[in-house]
Amino acid sequence: MPLNNSLVETIATEFSKLPQVIAVALAGSQTASVWDELSDLDFYVYIQEEIPINIRAEISRKFANRSEINNQFWEPGDEWIDTNSGLGIDIMYRSPEWIEAQLDSVLVKHQASVGYSTCFWWNVLHSKALYDRNDWFQRLQQKANQPYPEALRRAIIAKNYPILRNNISSYLHQIELAISRNDFISINHRIAALIASYFDIIFAVNSVPHPGEKRLIQFANNLCKKLPVDMEKNINTLVCSIASSFDDKGILDKANILIDGLDELLYTENLLEN
Repeated sequence: MPLNNSLVETIATEFSKLPQVIAVALAGSQTASVWDELSDLDFYVYIQEEIPINIRAEISRKFANRSEINNQFWEPGDEWIDTNSGLGIDIMYRSPEWIEAQLDSVLVKHQASVGYSTCFWWNVLHSKALYDRNDWFQRLQQKANQPYPEALRRAIIAKNYPILRNNISSYLHQIELAISRNDFISINHRIAALIASYFDIIFAVNSVPHPGEKRLIQFANNLCKKLPVDMEKNINTLVCSIASSFDDKGILDKANILIDGLDELLYTENLLEN
């Protein structure tokens, strides 16, 4: 579905009127060319102080009959369903200091996380400014628009690779223990964590900021020139094995096959020592 520019601009204008608001940006799938009919409109409202809840609720009522105000599950935000278009609207509130610190942690300090190390960097890079008081957001994007630091690339691999299967507390070891306990929930949880670290490494190898938790195979295929052999097939086989059986050898073998392919890529790129 095409981007609803009129709705986007109208929502941005509502927030731009508020004295607390420094910038409004649109991000998510709508700005990354991977949207579909299920995609929401993701707005990031950068504020110098909190916007009163009643004002946020009043804005939502101009667009929707159904809304959730002041959700605190992830980033603070509001959600509603636009009555006319049926589109989901997701409003997330951030302070400038917070997002600046997120960028500094990866672009200046080269700090890696366990999975999703550079997703906020991606978010800023792929945001579309809709309102920008004093050009603050423009300066933020200029800072974000820089080459991928080699030190960050290696830090991400160093943090995420050992916990795939090398360390005593590795994902693969935890999966093996969960299988022995017939703990299906733990198996599912640890495989999800393994895949998160796996993709953090994939995007780092390719010097591509991490696009977030959705459509990772699609993003990797579109953005990354260096991929493990049969990556997509091996991921799908591993994930499907969780649902289709409780065969401990099958799950562990499929996880090992997935990581073996990653090993070959890292050796080829001289990012892993024999």
